[in-house]
Amino acid sequence: MNKDIASKYDPSLVEDKWYKYWMENKIFSSKPDAREPYTIVMPPPNVTGVLHMGHMLNNSIQDILIRRARMMGKNALWVPGTDHASIATEAKVVNKLAEEGIKKSELTREQFLDHAWEWTHKHGGIIMEQLKKLGASCDWDRTAFTMDENRSQSVIDVFVDLYNKGYIYRGVRMVNWDPKALTALSDEEVIYKEEQSKLYYLKYEVVEEPGKYIIVATTRPETILGDTAVCVHPEDERYSYLKDKHVRIPLVNREIPIIMDEYVEREFGTGCLKVTPAHDVNDYMLGEKYALPSIDIFNDNGTLNEHGLQYKGMDRFDVRKQIAKDLAMAGLMEKEEAYVNKVGCSERTQVPIEPKLSMQWFLDMKRLAQPAIEAVKQDDVLLVPAKFKNTYFHWMENIKDWCISRQLWWGHRIPAYFLPQGGFVVASSKEEALVLAREKSQDNTLTLEDLRQEEDCLDTWFSSWLWPISVFGSVINPTEKERKELEYYYPTSDLVTGPDILFFWVARMIMAGYEYTGKRPFGHVYLTGIVRDAQGRKMSKSLGNSPDPLDLIAKYGADGVRMGLMTAASAGNDILFDESLCEQGRNFNNKIWNAFRLVCGWDVAVAQKPTDASIAAVNWFRNRLSEVSVELADHFDKYRLSDAMLLLYKLFWDDFSACYLELVKPAYGSPIDAETKQATLDFFSILMQLLHPFMPFITEELWQLVEERKEGDSIMKHPLKIDFTFDATLLKEVEMARELISQIRNLRVKNNISPKEALSLYATQAVLSTEAVSIVCRLANIEKYEVGDREANPNDASIMIGTATFAIPMGGFIDTEEELKKLHEEVAYYEKFLLSVNKKLENEKFVANAPEQVVAFERKKQSDATEKLETLRERIAMLGK
Repeated sequence: MNKDIASKYDPSLVEDKWYKYWMENKIFSSKPDAREPYTIVMPPPNVTGVLHMGHMLNNSIQDILIRRARMMGKNALWVPGTDHASIATEAKVVNKLAEEGIKKSELTREQFLDHAWEWTHKHGGIIMEQLKKLGASCDWDRTAFTMDENRSQSVIDVFVDLYNKGYIYRGVRMVNWDPKALTALSDEEVIYKEEQSKLYYLKYEVVEEPGKYIIVATTRPETILGDTAVCVHPEDERYSYLKDKHVRIPLVNREIPIIMDEYVEREFGTGCLKVTPAHDVNDYMLGEKYALPSIDIFNDNGTLNEHGLQYKGMDRFDVRKQIAKDLAMAGLMEKEEAYVNKVGCSERTQVPIEPKLSMQWFLDMKRLAQPAIEAVKQDDVLLVPAKFKNTYFHWMENIKDWCISRQLWWGHRIPAYFLPQGGFVVASSKEEALVLAREKSQDNTLTLEDLRQEEDCLDTWFSSWLWPISVFGSVINPTEKERKELEYYYPTSDLVTGPDILFFWVARMIMAGYEYTGKRPFGHVYLTGIVRDAQGRKMSKSLGNSPDPLDLIAKYGADGVRMGLMTAASAGNDILFDESLCEQGRNFNNKIWNAFRLVCGWDVAVAQKPTDASIAAVNWFRNRLSEVSVELADHFDKYRLSDAMLLLYKLFWDDFSACYLELVKPAYGSPIDAETKQATLDFFSILMQLLHPFMPFITEELWQLVEERKEGDSIMKHPLKIDFTFDATLLKEVEMARELISQIRNLRVKNNISPKEALSLYATQAVLSTEAVSIVCRLANIEKYEVGDREANPNDASIMIGTATFAIPMGGFIDTEEELKKLHEEVAYYEKFLLSVNKKLENEKFVANAPEQVVAFERKKQSDATEKLETLRERIAMLGK
């Protein structure tokens, strides 16, 4: 053991040193062997992203799980990787080009992709390097990227396979359109925000009854330009006269029919619904039902097209303001009123989406969903916490076809090839496509140049839903090596992610898993909460309430930040983050460091025998370690990682530092016996192993210092060896002893008795073992301990622990007059309290009408107060003798 240890713990001198050591010695690498595998695949962060507090939480949890598994003797593999993030990355590249005076429209696809790859290579590794600062113990040699060659080929192969199975189709459908990113989105990529809006009441003239108007309420007056009908409920007597009639669209003056359908909510607005099939999904369904024309009034960027009349070229929201003014000026606006509206917005760009009819590619999800529903229903895939199962089932049982095409260039280009004479073929390569095209057209003169590949690329999630399979190799055509790796590591063990992508990603991975392996992709899904600030607000750059994780690590150390986060993070619950949590983590690091320095400073006397207190302490703490290990294993089994962290915090701080070390430490300047010193160092090693998953850096540092280690050795190479059996009776007795010690110390403080003043202690019954008694005598400074009846003495202080009573002679310590004064004050308080309780219970009306449990509670208060008064009066009587 190295006694030359710094007086203060400095994370900056420890963390980089050990991470470099772990990397150089390939501690995190994994290859299939005879051990039980434990596998986690990292939810791939955006390739051009940077570390934020959500990443900190998510990756800390993954690292805790993987390090714990490694130390339980499993072959632990954590596969890292990044996601190409089509919309987000393309937007960043477009912005970067704009700063250089270049428009995307001025570039060819190949030129734009050159810029995108350049951006990716420049920024792509940043977040991975930042995760290393956190201590992430990934097998970095296996780092994957959703658009690297292996993953890309799997995406293309799976698309072709699903198309050939009849699961993928192309058609015109109503989709969610992002006017900023200029692409379609799936329903799951739309988030709904509550906004203070307006309800506009517009006047539509009845064509068959000139001068008569009906009032239609809408939140989007600009879309009247695309109206093709007005709908009322067939049983709404207010509008029965409108059957088979027409109305004139205000300002536009185009005539449109009145239709009657039960879809209309009679209570909303005026009961009249304007129908714009091109710009509302429900209106689109009404349009299909009644064969209404569809008029698209928007360009892709949200400006109005040629159908926008005098508003052509204006932005949709500018048109809303202007058309409201124009309607009012024309006398066609009855009124406006404030209205709280939920507006669908793009999850990526945050702008309101536009429902839009568009030719897109879709994946039929209903057949794929069924095995994934059963997997969660049967707990083959276990969601933690289970409360998210209902959300999962609601989504999955009402699943819609997935719009998988995106009008972007950065991503996996759809492998569909259009023929000159019309139609298309789907193939993994252009060469295969040519063969299919010649067969389909029966034209052998076709060349590669005759084929035009689909311009759209695939939704980013279409690559990441294959992630647990594709990180090990080809999904459709694995090599022999890939097949063996997949057989060993798959299904993976745990997935750690946020509930916000439960459907986006988790459900789809489960579907892909069963479709392509016949197995679940993972056994457990640990769903984290959202990191919020102390006021409960979600952390974001715009609010300025999110600290930079790297700044926190620099200030408090990675271990301190991890420990602080985990004490507040229970599965599925949001984390109210405050920097004081990290400060608490740093303080704990310092506590561990100082405890080790204390032990290092003890000189050993080889011939010296252990004291009774030391023997008792070693036996007790050995059993306590076993007890905690059982509880810790249960916490990990149930994914209660916050509870596990707090359990270890208390074990080290309260049990080891405040109790065990106090029991065994020698008097100042005196040596310790060799047996106790070695036991203490052994305990320290075990404590470091238990804490290692949560606090990897300081635990490696101190484990290495406990004794001389071989080059290349690591705490992670030594599986935990703990006896899970323990003496429950001994532990219960020691807990009673510690409670007694606490009471005696309180008594000293209350009576201003120095801790150096030895006391005598008398017990009415033998409830403590010899070991427990030696612990009490050592920590409470008891020079005499006896068991048996003792005549009551007014100068005795009485302590109750369970059913046992302990007495401490206080003659010479107690100021009788002061004590009597306090006792009389307490009597006066309880007499007044009892009077108010009696008054309530004497009220017959209260007793008759109050709930039974309320009356019972009052009777309990009456009984307790009476008993307390009797005890106080007996004490006064004894002191008054």
